[in-house]
Parts: sequence; structure tokens; C-alpha cells
Amino acid sequence: MNKVLEQKLSAALKSRDERLIRRRLPEFSQIVTSQQSVIDFTSNDYLSLSQSPTLRRAVLGALSSAPDILGSGGSRLLVSAPAHSALEARLCRFFDAKAAILFNSGFDANVGLFSVIPQSGDVVIYDELIHASVHDGMRTSRLPRDSLISFAHNSVSALRHTIRRLLSYRDDLKTGKSSVFVAVESLYSMDGTFAPLSDIADCVEEMLPLGNGYVIVDEAHSTGIYGPKGRGLVAALGLEKRIFARLHTFGKSLAASGAVLLTTELVKDYLLNYARSFIYTTALTNASVVAAGCSFDMLEDGTTEGLAAHLMKLCSYFVNRICSHLKDIPPTLLRLPVHLEEYSSRLSESQSQEAWHISLRKVDQSEKSLRDDGRQPVKSPQGSAGTPSSRPFQFPSQIIPLLTAEPRSLSAFLLAFSPSDHSSVKTQYAPASVAIYTKPIFPPTVPRETSRVRICLHAGHTREDVEILLQGIVAWAQREIEAARCDGKEWNQMATELGVRTWMESKL
Repeated sequence: MNKVLEQKLSAALKSRDERLIRRRLPEFSQIVTSQQSVIDFTSNDYLSLSQSPTLRRAVLGALSSAPDILGSGGSRLLVSAPAHSALEARLCRFFDAKAAILFNSGFDANVGLFSVIPQSGDVVIYDELIHASVHDGMRTSRLPRDSLISFAHNSVSALRHTIRRLLSYRDDLKTGKSSVFVAVESLYSMDGTFAPLSDIADCVEEMLPLGNGYVIVDEAHSTGIYGPKGRGLVAALGLEKRIFARLHTFGKSLAASGAVLLTTELVKDYLLNYARSFIYTTALTNASVVAAGCSFDMLEDGTTEGLAAHLMKLCSYFVNRICSHLKDIPPTLLRLPVHLEEYSSRLSESQSQEAWHISLRKVDQSEKSLRDDGRQPVKSPQGSAGTPSSRPFQFPSQIIPLLTAEPRSLSAFLLAFSPSDHSSVKTQYAPASVAIYTKPIFPPTVPRETSRVRICLHAGHTREDVEILLQGIVAWAQREIEAARCDGKEWNQMATELGVRTWMESKL
């Protein structure tokens, strides 16, 4: 390698090292011994299907009987792919969509969609916390930077203001000659917040009555968990006919790989003609398609509903328990995001997944009955972020960020945590040796000053697992508080005996 290039690459990595944000692949075997019990709070395996004996048997059985399992032969445009076409047709029926198109990943799907569907003169308005794949898609689109506009996270009032401002000077948008695309996620991967999808759809339809407003929803983190049989939050709210495109991924809750975009036949046809991330890549292997089909079998036969119910109970349990502990911990050291603090005041452990699921079914059934009668669903009242009308789901998700300025310290402490070494922490649930695996998250993955440890709860977790995690968090906080007290005592003593200047020099 040329020395100049080597120096530039090394300098960039060194800069990240100095800012403590350099990414590295986890080397799990070096930090966890064979004697330790590992509790994973990091992966997106929300339903724990990757560890499911039922799914494993189903996949192995399906592979043994499938006519083709190795490779795929090339791009979908080069080779016949009956298994892929069959899965797309099945997903159209399952998700109540007009058309479906498979991509190798959710990232590829977003890049393909946002790079080619918005046409010259169009505008994309996106939530400020939208996934990086959407940003990459927009960057490679034909739209100039001033046509790519962010709005405050989950704020319907900010979205409304942005559209109103555009309409004030863009006659082509007002007359329907150009389009506005609104990009959101139903469940945000780093914050665990739910988008106010009904209010967003209402806002777009009201502000752009000529039908030139299109809502695109990324359901990557809600697939398999929310909505009837895991169809997602769009289906839970009965919005299937009002959403331009939906993205569902297979690599998280479904323990498979790949993704599907649900849209119209016209958009599908356009994507397979213009989306480079679809055209110029080898298609999903036949084995991947078979495995994804087995995961959808578990959704359709109701197997995963019990897993999702257990997961939702764990989410409420954890948030209620951590909130009780945080009362004794300075918020400058550790805190929950505002939306979870608000949830905790409404939730109690007695609230069950059954009540939650019934409420979603009622929403879906009531709106479906209106559509069947030929009438439009009653629109919810408008509200800005933070109002009840803009937050239809009043419960915590499986993604729970612990905001702290010291995420690396907390994560490392949890990995090495031994309950028996902390006499002030209850050890009722703790095994002899345990490794609590979490991951610190820093900018630029999240906005500045919002570093965190991102907790992902799984259906395979138990309350005992959650209690061990809580014990570790409390023990870390106690250690940090005590260290701060010691530093304060040292400061007072040094300042008294030697003066402030001497104390500062000793620290330097």
C-alpha cells in the first residue's frame, strides 16, 4: 500500500481512537470463559428464534425436501427463481400488499428504494433518527440536498410545519406535479420509540390532498412482534392501504436473512429496472429463502404470539424495575429517555400482553370494518410529539436505551459483574458465574451527547435474567457514586491542605 494512503487511513482511525468511538468486531471468546453463563442483551434476536429447536427442525426438514438449496445462480434478472417468487407471492397475502420484492437485506432495500423512486423535483422529508441506509439511498438519488429535509423525531407538528413551508413556495407540490415522500421507522432501533403512524398518515393526506404525498415505513424492528401475527405496526393500525411502501426484514426477530419491500406492482417493476442494489447483486440463496419461509410459518400458525406476549411483559417489568432504582441514581450518571420515564408513570406490572394485543385487534377490526363499508377510517386528532394522540402505543418496546456519559464503563462492568462480590446487591437470582453482554453506543451512530448502553430484551430471557441485569446496573452506579464521593473528599482535603493549584497540578 502506498505510504500516503496508509497514513491517511491510519490517521482517520487514530482520530476515532482518541475520541473513543472506533468500532471493532466483538471478540467474545477472549472475554467470556467457558464456565460463565452468558446473558445476551445486545442482539436483535428479539423472539429468540435463533435458539428455537422448533424452527431449527423445521428449517432442516424443509431444506432436506427442497429441490434447490445451494446458491441462487446470480441476479434475479438472470436466473429463474421459483422459490423467491413463491415467497414474494406468499408475503403479499400475509401482509395484505399489492406487490412484494425481495432484497438481500433491509439496507439494500432502503438504498434501492430511496435512490430511484423519488423523481426530479420531488422532496423527501425524513425523521431525524432515520436509519443510515435511508441516508445512503437519498445521497445517491437524483434529488439535490435542499430537497432532502429532516424533521424533529416523531414530531407531527414539525412534519406539518415542514410541508406547509414547502407548499408556500413550491407550486409544483401544491398542484400535485411533484411528490413528497415521508420516511419513518415504525420502531426506532436506537431509541425504542414508536412512530405516531396514524397521525403521520393523517397529516400527509390533509396537507397534500391531491394524493402526491407518500409515507414509507421501515418495520425492521417491529416485524414478528407487533400487530396481528407479527405483521407490524402498520397492520396493527389498519394503515396498509394508506402507506406507500413498507419494509420488513428477516434478520432480526425472524432469525433468517433478507428483506421484503411491500408496495405496488408499478413500483416493483420500476425497482427491478432501476434499483442497482437489486439488479447488480446475486440474489438471496435458496437456503435463505427456505429458512425465511419457515420463520413465516411460525408467524402464521401463531407460534410466535406467545413469545411476543412474554417479551412485552418483560419490557414492562424491566422499565418499572429500573425506574424504581433510578430514583436513587443521579440522572447525570444514568437515566432513561423521556418517553420511557413517561411510560413508567402509566404502566404497572399487572398490565398484560393480552390486554395490549386485544386493544390492537380492536383498532385493526374497527378500521377494517369501516373500510369494508366503503368509508374512510376515522382520523385521529392531530398532535405534536409528546401528546397522547401522537403516541398510540403506551408501552415500552424491547429496545431500552440507558443514557450515560460512560457507556463503555457500564458495559465493561456488566460483562465482568459477579453478584457475589457486591454484598449490597441482592443475589437471589444470580448463578455462580455470569457474563452480562451489552454494547456501548456512541456518536455518530447516535446523536451527540446521547451515548448509551442499548438494552435489547428477548423472548428467551426470564425475569431472573432481567434481575441479574438490574443488579449489575445498580452495582455499577453504586461504584461510580462512591468514586465521585471519594474524589470529592480528596478535593476538599487537598484544597484545604495544599491549595487548589497544587491539587490541579497533581491531577495533571
